[in-house]
Amino acid sequence: MRILVVEDNAELAQWLARTLRKERYTVDCIANGADADFALKSEKYNLVILDLGLPKMEGTEVLRRLRRRQDTTPVLVLTANNSIQSRVSELDEGADDYMAKPFEIEELEARIRVLLRRSTGQSNPLMSCGDLVFNTNTREFQIAERPLALTPRERAVLELLARKTGTTVTKQAIAQSLFSLDEDVSTDAIEIYVHRLRKKLEHSSAKIMTLRGLGYLLRQANHA
Repeated sequence: MRILVVEDNAELAQWLARTLRKERYTVDCIANGADADFALKSEKYNLVILDLGLPKMEGTEVLRRLRRRQDTTPVLVLTANNSIQSRVSELDEGADDYMAKPFEIEELEARIRVLLRRSTGQSNPLMSCGDLVFNTNTREFQIAERPLALTPRERAVLELLARKTGTTVTKQAIAQSLFSLDEDVSTDAIEIYVHRLRKKLEHSSAKIMTLRGLGYLLRQANHA
C-alpha cells in the first residue's frame, strides 16, 4: 500500500515516513502543496496524509483539486487547527478523516487501516479468499490458519490482490503501489513476485490468475 505524506515540517514528515515504512507501507513525502498537487495528478496512491498549512498551495486547495478530478483516494487531514469549523470545512471539502496535532501514532495507524478497508468496501478486518486469510490489522497472511512466510515485496503484491479479490489488477497498478518516487518502477519485477507467490500458494485454494494483456486476479480455485 502506497501512502503520500504531505507535510512541510521536515522532522514530522521523516518521523511519519520511518514509522509507516516499519509497518510495511510504501511512503512518499512532499513538503509543499504545488508539488503534492502535481504528484496526485501523475501518481497513484492508496491514501494521502495531508497537512493544511502548506507553502505554495494550501492543503485545502490540494484536497479541493483532487476531488474536482473525481479522484476518490482516501485523504486523512492533519492540522494544528482543531476547531469545529475547521473540521467541518475539511470534511465538506472531501476529507475522509481528520486528526489534530499532536496525535498518537497508534491512533493514526488505526485510522489508516480503517480508511484502507473502507476504500475497498470492507468493514471486516479479516479478508479471505478460500483458505487464504489476510488480517488487515496485523498485515499478515495465513493459509488454513497457518502463517504464510512472505518477503516484504511479496506481501505487498499479495495484499493489493487480496484487497481487490475477484477484480483484475494491472501490472502498472501493482508497480505504483509497490515503488516510491525515488525508486525505479519495474513492471518486469512484478512477474517475479507473482511467480514466487504462486509457488507459496500451491497448497492453498486461493490462486493468482493471469489475464493476458490485462493483469492479475486473485480468486478461489474452481470458482466461476
